[in-house]
Amino acid sequence: MQLRRAFLTAATLMACTWTQAQPTAPAPTPTTSTSSVTLYGSIDQYLQHMRSSSGAQLTSLNDGAILRSRIGLRGTEDLGAGMAMKFTLEHGLFADRGAQADSTRFFDRQAWLGLATGHGEIRVGRQNTVVFTRSEFIDYSGRTLASTANHFGQPARLDNDIAYISPRVNGVLFEAHFAPGEQATGGPSSKGVWQVALDYLDGPWRVGYAGLRARPPSGAAVDKAIAFDNLYLNHDWGQGKVYLTFIRSNFSTRSSNVVFGNNAGSILGATGALVAGDNTDARRFHNVVQVSADWRVSGKLRVGGLVGRIHDTSSAGQDATGGSVGGFYDLSRRTTLYTSYEVLNNARNAGFILSGSAPVLPNFSAADVNGERIQALQLGIVHRF
Repeated sequence: MQLRRAFLTAATLMACTWTQAQPTAPAPTPTTSTSSVTLYGSIDQYLQHMRSSSGAQLTSLNDGAILRSRIGLRGTEDLGAGMAMKFTLEHGLFADRGAQADSTRFFDRQAWLGLATGHGEIRVGRQNTVVFTRSEFIDYSGRTLASTANHFGQPARLDNDIAYISPRVNGVLFEAHFAPGEQATGGPSSKGVWQVALDYLDGPWRVGYAGLRARPPSGAAVDKAIAFDNLYLNHDWGQGKVYLTFIRSNFSTRSSNVVFGNNAGSILGATGALVAGDNTDARRFHNVVQVSADWRVSGKLRVGGLVGRIHDTSSAGQDATGGSVGGFYDLSRRTTLYTSYEVLNNARNAGFILSGSAPVLPNFSAADVNGERIQALQLGIVHRF
């Protein structure tokens, strides 16, 4: 027993001496890297009742009023020397019926690889547009189902996109994208899409511009680029924000076969289809003006409202006005209850429909949209993970 105690004591002293003698671990070398992959997503479900001045009514359970249901993977690898590789793969779905958002592709929302450096970030792949990524700066709803500007439509994401995003310097962030049309003739300008954005943040003030130009193919019958110019300004007054936005675009057109309405479609596809160059609506521009504000009543409750006007600058009279009020109550950091009431008034020749983060399906037919007044009430819940 004494021999065993002596042996244990000696071993302990040797271990302590060896530990104290070790040099401090060296700092990671530039070749040392760490990586992480995160699974994330959201499920957004809401009950909606719509009424048209035509007399039609529609009650439905829908997906994605404010945050489309999705599952995603994002990852990063530290390359050292201030550089990192990044990626995002994001799959959209209709959670109300368990279907893919886009049956032609799995990662329909995003699929890109990026290299981040101290001088900015370069990304390649399917990416969100500069217009889409600035939605939260537009109005209290984040340009979703309660937003008149969202009913006009917006290009959301593009394939084969090459992007540069600068660091924020003196409050200014710059972003530029180019997506070649990948046509055999006509060079990179044939069906190519260019984007640029500037965002300035100074304390409670934010002001910015997001713009896009999409060319038709070389020799197209309607040789008119699709433009989307969006100016925005918002001010954080402590208990909420005030928002002002202006949009000028020739993006709007009829839906396919006029199923939904005179302005329910888009010439540059909202989720990736390029300009065909055969739509005469490319010559018609709309101006969209919208004012919004919200107020954080408490740490969990936020309420807001907006009014907006869509003005057809041609003689076709495809105008609309709209407004909404809404509220958001946080049950937790990840789960939010929300409700909204909105009105959309189409002029005689206009046919805009309600649209959220995801399309409203089912929706009214053209006869209940064109020249009609639409009212809607929504109650929903969104969970993020």
